[in-house]
Amino acid sequence: MTKTKLRLWPALVLLLPALESCKKDDHGGGPKEKKTIMVTNVLDSRPLVESGTFQGTGSPALILPGQSTTITFSAAKGEALTFATMYGWSNDLFFAPANPGIAVYDAQGMPIEGDVSAQVKLWDNGTRINQAPGAQANHPGTADVHNITEVKGTDAQGNTYLAASSLVKATLHYNGNSTFTLTLQNISGGTANETPLSPGVWAVSYIVGGSLLSPNPLYKEGQPTANGLTSIAEAGNNAPLHTYVQSITGIFTPLSPVLVVIYNGIDNPIYKVGEKDRGMGLTPLAQKGNADTLAANLLHKPGIKAVYVLPAAVTKVLLPMMGDMAGSQVSQEISVSKGDRLAIATMYGFSNDWFFASMGNGVDATMTGDISTTIGLYDDGSAVNQFPGAGITQFNLAGTPLAESKPIAVVPNPNAFTTLPAIKNIIKVTVQ
Repeated sequence: MTKTKLRLWPALVLLLPALESCKKDDHGGGPKEKKTIMVTNVLDSRPLVESGTFQGTGSPALILPGQSTTITFSAAKGEALTFATMYGWSNDLFFAPANPGIAVYDAQGMPIEGDVSAQVKLWDNGTRINQAPGAQANHPGTADVHNITEVKGTDAQGNTYLAASSLVKATLHYNGNSTFTLTLQNISGGTANETPLSPGVWAVSYIVGGSLLSPNPLYKEGQPTANGLTSIAEAGNNAPLHTYVQSITGIFTPLSPVLVVIYNGIDNPIYKVGEKDRGMGLTPLAQKGNADTLAANLLHKPGIKAVYVLPAAVTKVLLPMMGDMAGSQVSQEISVSKGDRLAIATMYGFSNDWFFASMGNGVDATMTGDISTTIGLYDDGSAVNQFPGAGITQFNLAGTPLAESKPIAVVPNPNAFTTLPAIKNIIKVTVQ
């Protein structure tokens, strides 16, 4: 397996409508200046939404026959959990689900619960010649050079094995609000393949437009081992692979078409922290990335001079940086006078109802330069929050938001789910 490469999927299905710019000009207010506002998604995105480690309770932290360990994680429909742990009494065998991992929702989007052991397989890392499995196996053994293959009853040297599901029991439980717990139990005791299980690594990939960004995060069948998996398969050391998956775990989010408002003599017309959503159309923007309703309503309010909705070319949404691909950018020429204010709003696309917006009463519309530090991230309070990018009710992940009614609030960082990059490292706003 080579290091995960981010790519642009052929069809981004984020369920966002095609939006058109709209504008209302109020004349007056002194001489006008021409400016250009540019908004860029500058997030250096990652393909894994979550990852971590698991182990037993002893020292060393093996999972011995009869013992179990748990993995708690969040996932959206189409996302899957994968993991890897060493068949301890072997030279280089490991247990892992077939890629992309254990499915946690059915085709109807209902959480799957119960015994999912059949999805766990036994794999040969291909880096050591296999001896008869058991406590007598020498470590590390004789080097070998082969690709990763599934062990289906016998290995390349003719040693025999029970099905992985007869050695490792995997049980899935739904905790609610898109969170699951997978329990891994070592049931190999008393079998011909009794073995301890090593500390392991687990991961969940983002799904975007129906495709997983990293469908093979830990290994790939038929390819050479990579990224530290050998340390697990040969020695039960999960540190190198964990370091790798940590490096590709983080934030991925598009930004919705950007609402830009020019106004004069009034407060920020989009929102106010501590108040509930005004019912003017911010909720469709914050939950679904649709600024049409808010734009149309603002056009008729006193003090509003111009309103724009800026979709990115082709995709409509502003995509983040992916590998060597730059993030999407939109721009708009605006006409402003002394005393005018400027405010923007755009959805944190992989959330339930978070939105980026100009803080306080926006900015002086005649200023120039980078104004990214004037942008905040807010919770609209209109939908129940879930792990960003791993929520079954997130609209842009084919979900239906669960309604709630709370005042608009700043999204804390760290928050209950994750730690976000600085806002200026997600969205860049400049005026020239």
